[in-house]
Amino acid sequence: MSNTTIAAIATASGVGSIAIIRLSGAKALNIAKKLAPNSRLEPRNAELSEVYNKDNDLIDQAIIIYFKSPFSFTGEDIVEFQCHGGSIIAQEVLDSVIYFGASLAKPGEFTKRAFLNGKIDLSEAEAIAKMIETKSLDGAKVLARTLKGELGNFINSTRDSLISILAHSEVMIDYAEEDIPENIIDNLKDTLLNIKLSLENIVKSSIRRKGLIEGFWLAIVGKPNVGKSSILNKMLNYERAIVSDIAGTTRDSIEEQIKIGSHLVRVADTAGIRDATDTIEQLGVERSIRWLNQSDIVVAVFDASREFDEQDSKVLKLLKELKEIKVLVVLNKIDKNIKIDLEKFKEFEIIKLSAKASVENLIGSIEDILNSFSKTDELMLISSRQIESVKKALKEIKSSIEPLENLELEFFSYHINTTIEALNEITKPYSHEELLDKMFSEFCLGK
Repeated sequence: MSNTTIAAIATASGVGSIAIIRLSGAKALNIAKKLAPNSRLEPRNAELSEVYNKDNDLIDQAIIIYFKSPFSFTGEDIVEFQCHGGSIIAQEVLDSVIYFGASLAKPGEFTKRAFLNGKIDLSEAEAIAKMIETKSLDGAKVLARTLKGELGNFINSTRDSLISILAHSEVMIDYAEEDIPENIIDNLKDTLLNIKLSLENIVKSSIRRKGLIEGFWLAIVGKPNVGKSSILNKMLNYERAIVSDIAGTTRDSIEEQIKIGSHLVRVADTAGIRDATDTIEQLGVERSIRWLNQSDIVVAVFDASREFDEQDSKVLKLLKELKEIKVLVVLNKIDKNIKIDLEKFKEFEIIKLSAKASVENLIGSIEDILNSFSKTDELMLISSRQIESVKKALKEIKSSIEPLENLELEFFSYHINTTIEALNEITKPYSHEELLDKMFSEFCLGK
């Protein structure tokens, strides 16, 4: 770990009641005492002290806290100045500590030092970054569990089981001339399949629930002129999309964010799905289909006052092809005579409404779906990097089954070793410093 003492403003820029300047490193205490020469700065005590700048001018009266190594976030000596808010005083404190020997911290450098000093693992480091970005309270709860170490414990337990399997395999290789107990191969295979099942479950759950952290995506789809834009406008409580009786008025996707319950949802009102007559509308239809396939929830709108036609059939066919995506079928315009065949939609949840009147029942159903993603105690992988690491591990486990069954134990051990390496990527150090730099550079300054 570098001997450099780093410093940064840890609070958001702008006007606020308090600004925090954080120092970490071997010289943190000495530098702090140059700004607060009259303070004692005893470990883990909050001390009110006068603060002077590099020119020995009094600039503030602040609370200063000293965390002695190794009992700090980074594992190094840390000093925090909690001064009055605003950018002027905080910047003057930062300029002064840099003058006395500190270096300006890079984004994420405090958390990187905590990781490299063994205070947190990679999964906990990622949880810190995601905690700042999370789009819902439920997402914060998931991240708090990760920060507590639950994901790391699961990965470590899985890795221990794989190491045990590997040890059995290596022993059988070393004593190849000995008779292998009849049940040992079956036991190893059963253990491996159980690991495979648990990893598959956590990947599926994480992909399904990623909107808790990143925000959910919702697409409003249907053929032209069924009331998609009217539904969007009603959900937003203002006229965001142009509404017209002319089919094909919406020729491109219109995106907006809306808060539903405790969840942030990005809603897209898509172009009507039909056989387009010109190039521009065709591009809009293609984009609508992409939205339909990448969303967490699809709201499919049909005109209840018209008979089911070929264009409706095309939309319904697309809905039936969706996998792992929640679909709500909305029968709009129920204030008119209902002519559409309800039997066509029997496999979907149906919501009847008139967008001119209210969409509260639709919003309620969407909120129920969003809440269902959080009503589980399942662990969750919190980044694409973690999901890809587990997918890599699963690929190796699948490749190891046949060599195990054929007693090709050298090949089997190779695949198990690679599986362990893939899981190590979630909690253990990378082998290359530049990969660590890339990951922690996405953090905020002062983190």
